[in-house]
Amino acid sequence: MVNRRQFMIGTAAVTAGAIVKPVAGRAGTDALLEAARKEGEVNWYTSLVVNTAVRPMAAAFRKKYPGIEVNTVTGKVGDLLVRVNEELQAGKLAADVYHGATTLQNLRKQNEVARFLPKSASGYPAELVDPDGYWIAQEVNFEGPACNTDMVSEAEMPKAYEDLLDPKWKGQIAWAAAMQQGGPPGFIATVLADMGDDEGLTYLKRLAAQKIVNVPTNQRALLDSVASGEYPLALCIYSHHVGIIQRDKAPVRFISLKPRVSSTLDPLYLMAKAPHPNAGKLFIDFISSPEGQKVLLGGGYNPALPEYRDRDKSYPAYSVTPNAVSAHLEKWISIYDQLFT
Repeated sequence: MVNRRQFMIGTAAVTAGAIVKPVAGRAGTDALLEAARKEGEVNWYTSLVVNTAVRPMAAAFRKKYPGIEVNTVTGKVGDLLVRVNEELQAGKLAADVYHGATTLQNLRKQNEVARFLPKSASGYPAELVDPDGYWIAQEVNFEGPACNTDMVSEAEMPKAYEDLLDPKWKGQIAWAAAMQQGGPPGFIATVLADMGDDEGLTYLKRLAAQKIVNVPTNQRALLDSVASGEYPLALCIYSHHVGIIQRDKAPVRFISLKPRVSSTLDPLYLMAKAPHPNAGKLFIDFISSPEGQKVLLGGGYNPALPEYRDRDKSYPAYSVTPNAVSAHLEKWISIYDQLFT
C-alpha cells in the first residue's frame, strides 16, 4: 500500500488565461449518452459537503439524464484515500469519478487516472485544465486564517503575516496537521514565495516560536473547533467552508491576510479502471458544465468557470501550482517537520 503521507500531495493552479482548445479524449455526444445509459450508473467518490453540494449535484444529473443512477461514496479526504487505495490493491476498484488534489499526483504515477477531458473543457481558461488531458478543475479554493468573532474583535484580527507574531497569539493559533498543499505545506510555500527563501525561513522560525497547535484533523473539522471556541484563530482554513457555516450563524470569519493567501484548485478526473467509464465521462462533463458549476455555486463553493464565481468570495492569492508541488513538496514538508513538530 502506498504510504498514507505520500498520498497527501496536491496540485493547484488558478488564474484566468487562454481558453483550452479541443484535444483527443474529449467526450462525444449521442454515442457517449447511449453508452452511459447502457451502463446505467456512475460511482462518485467525493469529499464535498453532502447536503449543499453532493445531493444537489446528483439530483440535477438524474433530472437531466433519467435512467442513469448516481451512487455516492462520501467522507473525509483521508478516509476516501485509504478506501480507493485498498480497492486498487485488491483489484476491485468501484470508483468511477474522483476529485481532489491530494491523490492526483500519486494516482498519475500509478497510471490510475484516465486521459479524458469533457467537452465543456473548451470553455475553460487553460490554467484550469491539465495540458496532458487528465483532469479539469471543478472549483477554486482559497486558504487563509479564520477566527472566532466572539473571541477576536475586529481590531484584534491579524491583517498581515507579521501580525501572527504578536505575543498575544502564542499558543492560541491552530492548524490541521495535513501534509497537503492546502495545509501547512501550502502555507509555507506561500510565505517563501512572497518573502523569498531566506526571509521566509526566518519568518517561519519566528512563527514556530508562537507554538502553533498541530491538530490531527482536517480543515473543516478544525473550523468547527474554532466556531465552538476551542481555538480563537486557525490557519489554512478554506474560505468556502467559512461561508457554509456562516449560514448557520456560526461566529467565524475568513481573514484575507496581506499580501495574499494561498489558492488551489480541486481537479476532477476519471479513474483508469472505472467500472462505468462512459457514465463517468458524462458525469464529469455535467459537473464541469455551466449547469454543474451553478450547483457548486449554490452550495457555497467557488466554481472553476470564472463567470460563475462570486467575486466577493475571491481574494488576492498565491497559486500553488502542480509543477511547484512536484518540485518542492518534500522541501515544504521538511521545513514543517523541522520547525513545527
